[in-house]
Amino acid sequence: MSDSPERPAPVSLLQAFWFWLKLGLISFGGPAGQISIMHQELVEKRRWLSERRFLHALNYCMLLPGPEAQQLATYIGWLMHRTWGGVIAGALFVLPSLLILVVLSWVYLVFGDVPLVAGIFYGIKPAVTAIVVQAAWRIGGRVLKNAWLWAIAAAAFVAIFALQLPFPLIVLGAALVGYIGGRRAPQHFAVGGGHGEKGGTHAPALIDDDTRLAHTHFRSGRLALILLLGAVLWLLPMGLLTLAFGWQGTLTQMGWFFTKAALLTFGGAYAVLPYVYQGAVGHYGWLTPTQMIDGLALGETTPGPLIMVVAFVAFVGAYAQPLLGGDSAFAAGALAAVLVTWFTFLPSFLFILAGGPLVESTHGELKFTAPLTGITAAVVGVILNLALFFGYHVLWPEGFAGTFDWVSALIASGAALALFMFKRGVIETIIGCAVVGLVVHLLV
Repeated sequence: MSDSPERPAPVSLLQAFWFWLKLGLISFGGPAGQISIMHQELVEKRRWLSERRFLHALNYCMLLPGPEAQQLATYIGWLMHRTWGGVIAGALFVLPSLLILVVLSWVYLVFGDVPLVAGIFYGIKPAVTAIVVQAAWRIGGRVLKNAWLWAIAAAAFVAIFALQLPFPLIVLGAALVGYIGGRRAPQHFAVGGGHGEKGGTHAPALIDDDTRLAHTHFRSGRLALILLLGAVLWLLPMGLLTLAFGWQGTLTQMGWFFTKAALLTFGGAYAVLPYVYQGAVGHYGWLTPTQMIDGLALGETTPGPLIMVVAFVAFVGAYAQPLLGGDSAFAAGALAAVLVTWFTFLPSFLFILAGGPLVESTHGELKFTAPLTGITAAVVGVILNLALFFGYHVLWPEGFAGTFDWVSALIASGAALALFMFKRGVIETIIGCAVVGLVVHLLV
C-alpha cells in the first residue's frame, strides 16, 4: 500500500492558466487530436481528473452543437476552478487561433497573388479536398452501422446536392427520422460516440471518480443567472451593431448568421461548413468559392477548433467593404473576425456553464439519443457534398467548360494516399502538398 501513487497536489488557477495557454498553442489535428492531447496531459500524465470523469464530460460535449474539444476544455476548466476556470480554459483554446487567423487572413488578401503565396495555396487546395473526403469516411465508418443510417446519409446527400435544401432543414428532418426510428426500431439507432472507453485509471486523480465538488451541485438560481447573463452578452453587442449599422448591415448580419451556425454544428466543423458556404458564399456573397477553400486550408494549419474558419470568412467579408470609413480595411476585417468568434462560441460557454451541474448530478453514462444519431448520419452525406463542391472548384477552376487541372488531381491523389494508406497526419500532408504546389507553380 505504501508504494501506491499519491493523489496529485492541488492545482492553482495560475498553473491551469499556463496549461490552457499551452494547449491553445499546440492543439493541432482537429477534435480527435485535441481530445487525445487533453487525455494524455490531464488523465495520464498530470492526473488532474480520472478517466471516468474525463469520458463523462466528453460524452456530454459530444451531445452538444459546437466544437466538442473546446467545450471539453471549458468543462474541465469549470470542474477544476469554477466558472472563471471554465471561461479561461475555453477562451485560451480559441484566442491563439483567432490572432493567428487574423494575421494570416490579412497576408492572404494582401499578398495572395505573390508567386510564393499563390504556389503554396495551389498545393494546399487539393489536399483540403482529400481531407474533407477523409472526414466523410471517418465519420461514416463510425456512424453508418446499418441500412437505416446509410439511407439517412444518402437522403441528406440528395437533399443538399440535388434539391439544394438548406442545411437547417436537413438537420431537422434527420432528427425527426431519428426520433421516429428510435421509437419504432431502437436497435438500429443505438450508435455510440466513437471515442471509445477505456478502463479507469489505477492511480488516484485530483478529481477522482468519487470526488464531490460543491460548485457542481445544481441550483436553479444559478442556472437562471447564467441564462440571463448569456442573453445580455448576446443582446448587447447585437443591439449596438444594429444601432450602428442597421439590421441589414454586414456586421449585424454576420453576428446573426453565425449565431445560427453555432446552434447547428452537430457533427463538428465539417458538418456546418456547407451551411456557412450556403450563407457566406451563396446568399451574402462575403467571399468566393475559391476563398472558402483557402480559408479551410488556413483553418487546418492553425491550432484551435476548425470552426475558427469563420474568423477568416468574416475578415474577408468585411475587409473590402467601407464599414468603418477611410483606410480601415484591416480594422474592419479584424473587428468582424472578433465579433463572429464571439457569436460563434458564446453558446458553447453557456451550454457548459449552464448544463454542467445537471450533468454532474448523475454519473451514469450519457448515451447518444436517436435524433442525434439521425443527425450524425445525415452529416456524412452533407460532408460528401462538401467534398464534391471542393473537388469541382479545384479540378475545374474555370468550370466544366474549362480545362481539367491534372496537376491538382495528382496532388489530391497523393494527399489521399498519404491520409488513407500511409496514415499521415493532416498537418504534414498539407505541408507536403504545399511544397509540391510551390515547386509546380514556380516551374510552370
